[in-house]
Amino acid sequence: MHLWSGVAIGLYILMITVTGSVLIYSNELFRAATPRPIISKGSGPRLTDDQLRQIATRLYAGYRVVRLSRARDLDQAVDIWLRRGDDIKKRQFDPRSGSDLGDSVPTGIRLVSNLIDLHDNLLAGPTGRKVNGVGAIAALVLAATGLVIWWPGIRTWRRSLTLGRGSGWKGLTWRLHSVIGFWSLGFTLLFAISGAYLGNPGPFQDFADRLEPLTAANAGFRIGDRVIYWLAILHFGRINGIGFPCGGPGICDQTTKAIWAVFGLAPAAMFATGAIMWWNRVLRPGWQAR
Repeated sequence: MHLWSGVAIGLYILMITVTGSVLIYSNELFRAATPRPIISKGSGPRLTDDQLRQIATRLYAGYRVVRLSRARDLDQAVDIWLRRGDDIKKRQFDPRSGSDLGDSVPTGIRLVSNLIDLHDNLLAGPTGRKVNGVGAIAALVLAATGLVIWWPGIRTWRRSLTLGRGSGWKGLTWRLHSVIGFWSLGFTLLFAISGAYLGNPGPFQDFADRLEPLTAANAGFRIGDRVIYWLAILHFGRINGIGFPCGGPGICDQTTKAIWAVFGLAPAAMFATGAIMWWNRVLRPGWQAR
């Protein structure tokens, strides 16, 4: 069960864990991808909103302006959104000359946004998010079966906490797989359970309501609601805003993010070592036999 469920969802786990670890730093990525504002260098009078709308619709025939926004600095480029059917264009225009300055959404911002959508929704909207919830449950099955396989017995369990020595690179791969799986088990369970909730929150909330029905007396103080709240917070690792364990940006916040990012990559390392073992034990002997 552990082998074939790992084979079935291994690439999915690799993708979801790598993107998740990267997106722990999504705020930093957005800041790095945000360019400096474009300031008009023209000397003529500023164009009115109506004049800018006319210029935009003339450049993009068949489109209509659905949004026009100016920054506090009136010399900064004006954002104009145009729409034709389901197609939306987000452009920047010079407030004085009316020239088209390019896409108002930088490429870097678009890439980070797409990465978030890939991780959260598999680029498939609500359906993709539900699939993510199912994938998280599959990861729980992998973790549970892996723990059963790891258990070496009461007398020797301590030896399975370290890599040890000897037995060649194949044995090292097996021990590395086991050691990473054990020491990252807590984080793996946290990511999987919280991912299952974020993908399909309804059943979790229904279960909490059955355990502790909502009344006027317990509104805002139910244990189930607090557990669900912390599931969502701890999934992302960006917890400095709630004052625990960090009160704001700084070394504590960056250390917390680094811990989440490293342990978030543990399932990817498990996939790599598991794939090597699968090759050694199953694929390679069959290939040699042929």
